[in-house]
Amino acid sequence: MKKNLVIVESPAKARTIGKILGTKYNIKASLGHIRDLPKGQLGVDIEHRFEPKYVVPRDKAKIVTELKNAAREAGTVFLATDPDREGEAISWHLKVVTNPNGTNYRRVVFHEITPEAVEQAFAHPRDLDQHLVDAQQARRILDRLVGYQLSPILWKKVRSGLSAGRVQSVALKFICDREREIESFVPEEFWNIEAELKKATGSAKTFRAGLMGLADGTRLTVENEKKASRLKDELEASDYQVLKVATKKVTRQPPPPFITSTLQQEAWRKLHFSAKQTMAIAQQLYEGLQIGSEGSVGLITYMRTDSTHVAQSAVIETREYIRQKYGESYLPPHARTFRTTVKGAQEAHEAIRPTRTTREPMIIKNYLTATQFRLYQLIWQRMVASQMAAAEYHNTAAEIKARCAGTATDYLLRAQSSVLTFPGFASLYIEGEDEEKKNGQSALPELTKGDPLKLVELFAEQKFTQPPPRYTEATLIRLLEQQGIGRPSTYAPILSTIQDREYVTRLKGAFKPTELGMAVNDLLVKNFTGIIDAAFTARMEEELDEIASNQRDWVKVVSEFYAPLARSLEKAVQTIERVKLADQPAGENCPKCGKPMVIKTGRFGKFIACTGYPECKTTHPYQVKLGIKCPECGQGDIVEKVSKKKRKIFYSCSRYPDCKFATGLKPVGQPCPSCGGMLVRFRGNAAKCLKCERITRLKAQTAEAVTEAES
Repeated sequence: MKKNLVIVESPAKARTIGKILGTKYNIKASLGHIRDLPKGQLGVDIEHRFEPKYVVPRDKAKIVTELKNAAREAGTVFLATDPDREGEAISWHLKVVTNPNGTNYRRVVFHEITPEAVEQAFAHPRDLDQHLVDAQQARRILDRLVGYQLSPILWKKVRSGLSAGRVQSVALKFICDREREIESFVPEEFWNIEAELKKATGSAKTFRAGLMGLADGTRLTVENEKKASRLKDELEASDYQVLKVATKKVTRQPPPPFITSTLQQEAWRKLHFSAKQTMAIAQQLYEGLQIGSEGSVGLITYMRTDSTHVAQSAVIETREYIRQKYGESYLPPHARTFRTTVKGAQEAHEAIRPTRTTREPMIIKNYLTATQFRLYQLIWQRMVASQMAAAEYHNTAAEIKARCAGTATDYLLRAQSSVLTFPGFASLYIEGEDEEKKNGQSALPELTKGDPLKLVELFAEQKFTQPPPRYTEATLIRLLEQQGIGRPSTYAPILSTIQDREYVTRLKGAFKPTELGMAVNDLLVKNFTGIIDAAFTARMEEELDEIASNQRDWVKVVSEFYAPLARSLEKAVQTIERVKLADQPAGENCPKCGKPMVIKTGRFGKFIACTGYPECKTTHPYQVKLGIKCPECGQGDIVEKVSKKKRKIFYSCSRYPDCKFATGLKPVGQPCPSCGGMLVRFRGNAAKCLKCERITRLKAQTAEAVTEAES
């Protein structure tokens, strides 16, 4: 009897599924995509219904042969790629490449790699959904049309090696627009005036009240020191009395479990993980890790989702955990459900949650790397908190009158406090904030209308209005989501691309456009306004959703998009002027003539050149130092280089050719715990020592070293 074949994307996922399905299935990994549009050419036949030309990359030839042979010998071929459009497209490509006419191919979909979910999926296989495949094809073709036709313009008019993308260009525009807002912002002076008060009799506890305006409700604007000084003099000569006190009970509900965008935002706020790093770690948690005697276990549900829906079984398990761990008072009377606010969200998907609530983070900590543990703990806490009782506060607001006898003026001050009376979900998890907020004042003393108060001290603080903040990873992802630009699978690549192309740099964790980024943005906005537009891009996302739900034909959607792009291209090629960018100082002088050296970009990437050119032609390679000494000579620094022939990154000693040390594996930045030699990134969560060959788990590294290794 022939074995059934199961094809997944990664070896880790294959191991976890293999443990569940047992020996009656042959599990193979495709190692991601096995077919794509060709590099170096458009690969789309514009004249014939935008027919794509797919090719199998050379480095995938061997795995394709293995999959073909395995499919030929299999009873049924189960395509178990990820449960989204990209996963559906990968499954379609797998079928076309291995046996396009095969009838024994079935699609299985699961959102968590657990025995229950996998067995349920294999009990109810389905055919490939061609509408989902078409939606993904349309996205790929649209991106290729933009990238391969706009990018050459950037090469000619700005600098070689640049790229323009349908969605990344809109993200860059947001960053550049915000930078111009900051540059044009004119700060305005204002003053905050606060009075420190206490009751005239009884409690000696002091509290602060801020000046709001006049007692009749007229607001006061304190725009300079002179006015602040006058008000301060009057308030120092005033009598104070409580006008009104109001106390109310306020409840704060827990946030929903994570979707892709909120996970990326919160991981940035709390863990300082980039979106790319967050998704890489989440992929490891989803596909499965070795957890002691359990073996390979999928720890979280699928991490590319825009739905806050949670399976009923998971809700029941979580509520029972809360009851036993925290008690009945921490459990709301009814299970919580959350409304998805993302436009076009796929409600059949689940939110990101642990596959078992009872698998507490501390129980499995020893089996995870530092970053895996921190992200899993974040996901676990958010899910459990989402089903806990609300936090309860007593908010008190007191209005206070200050009567200045000398001027017969009555001023209004306000004091308020918020006191936590029942922590509820807040005992486990508090959602991060993008901007710092002033903490609530501690409880006010017991105040009653008419109580006389005594002034202890007055404070007048000069302030200035602030420009809008630059976007961080969290706030930019939130903006993209709010504008309907991109989808869960695209946020991380968008942010990575604009950084890799050096269109933006980080300044205190926020994105600041470079001169290059500004130049590229201005060129695209000026000449391709209709394409590089947030509303237009958001509408394209909606149309891709409509293709997936069989409401639109993908060829018609692509055709309607391409027509204005073609017109803009035809017009722009004749009118765009070349952009001149200033060279970036290299921070060193020429060893031959002493003139400053600058960083330039050529066909093989960056290099250092003398500003005395053409009289002085001194150049040397541009090197990215990793801050690690060479393990062979002990003198040079390990630097990142790119091979000229294959354009691959490798790492070598800066003293080449005197020292010829080189490796294709990225150094981790921590010495081997056994011999002190250099550790390099090896496989999965392991590092290999180049000296003693010892394999070391990355768990014991510092957070900074782990972050660098896993990015």
